[in-house]
Amino acid sequence: MVSSMSGSNQCVVPAVKHGGGSVTVWGCSMSAAGTGELHFIERTMNANINCDILKQSMIPSLQRLGRRAVFQHDNNPKHTSKMTTALLKKLRVRGMDCPSMSPDLNPIEHLWGILKQKIEVCKVSNIYRLCDVNMEEWKMTLVATCEALVNSMPKRVKEVLENNGGHTKY
Repeated sequence: MVSSMSGSNQCVVPAVKHGGGSVTVWGCSMSAAGTGELHFIERTMNANINCDILKQSMIPSLQRLGRRAVFQHDNNPKHTSKMTTALLKKLRVRGMDCPSMSPDLNPIEHLWGILKQKIEVCKVSNIYRLCDVNMEEWKMTLVATCEALVNSMPKRVKEVLENNGGHTKY
């Protein structure tokens, strides 16, 4: 932690030491057309916060990426709550059932892996810089990368089925 002698919160910068520190982000959407909004979560996520993020970030993302999108989530209870389900219905967002804990079947999980590798190279020194680098890398994600991840899904599904639900080599 770096701080000033005065103790003012304006002079305090949370430092990342020895690999510590993290931020929680919610990628509102990605499709073969690219990435949507990226939202940083400062509190513990719950259904209310999830719905707020959907309203604030998902709608602009869908408008930018194309309204034909199908919303895929990981079946986390806050994503499948009555409140979230009602909101998605009200917003006329088509959803897709996806098994929980199945990162091989969700293209955005593979995008998170790519971003994590790029961010680790940057060797950030504090949480604020970590947020900045996350946003920069998210915005620089090539449409071709997103398109390749989406287009890889039929092959991924086939491999998951061949592995009796196990992970693929991707």
